Amino acid sequence: MKILIIDDEHLARQRLRQVIEELGAATTIEEGSNGEQALQLCQQHQPDVILLDIRMPGMDGIEAAQHIMKLETPPAIIFTTAYDQYALSAFDAHAVDYLLKPIRKERLAEALESAKRLTKAQMQNLTVEGQTDSRRQHISARLGGELRLINIVDIRYFLAEHKYVTVRYTEGSVLIEESLRSLEAEFEDIFLRIHRNALVAKSAIEALEKNKSGAHKIRLTGIEETLEVSRRHLPNIRKIMKSL
Repeated sequence: MKILIIDDEHLARQRLRQVIEELGAATTIEEGSNGEQALQLCQQHQPDVILLDIRMPGMDGIEAAQHIMKLETPPAIIFTTAYDQYALSAFDAHAVDYLLKPIRKERLAEALESAKRLTKAQMQNLTVEGQTDSRRQHISARLGGELRLINIVDIRYFLAEHKYVTVRYTEGSVLIEESLRSLEAEFEDIFLRIHRNALVAKSAIEALEKNKSGAHKIRLTGIEETLEVSRRHLPNIRKIMKSL
């Protein structure tokens, strides 16, 4: 099988590569050191299995797995971690395979033998106790046959249209299949609801304007278009803008 190792520690990757080679379990072994590389290498090499560290700087393994699951043919994911047994209860509860560091050769062989692809339900419910912030730092969107990562700090607004949500960011816009309600719950301290179909980045609010017909609009930094504000949300928006 083709195996991808993702860990920010060089010695950890080296140890895993050595054990995999001793087991004779791989035709090819690729390596990466962070979540962004995990997604990039999965698309480039299409591995059968990814050994994915959880704690990494920037995008951690949990978020990386959420994006990898959106690929047309995602690899089987085996998490590697130094978390203690108590914190791993979430993994056990959702039948997600993991290897506890230091990784034993016998346990790795078992995991590779029974490697299976995660379901979307497993990933959506997976949280790790003790994490200070489990929300994503990126939104992933399919463009052509590839997934593109969009940093949350670059996003100006989310706009719901039919069954899709438009993500408007500094370099353009993409469509995703996520609900506005779930995005609001995940990023409630970053984005503000201004209409039943729109969330805007609080840090990007430039002005609240009123047109000739009396309708209120929000102007955001870095983009030309303005977004309509509903009467229902207007008082809260004014309140929040005073505190910004």
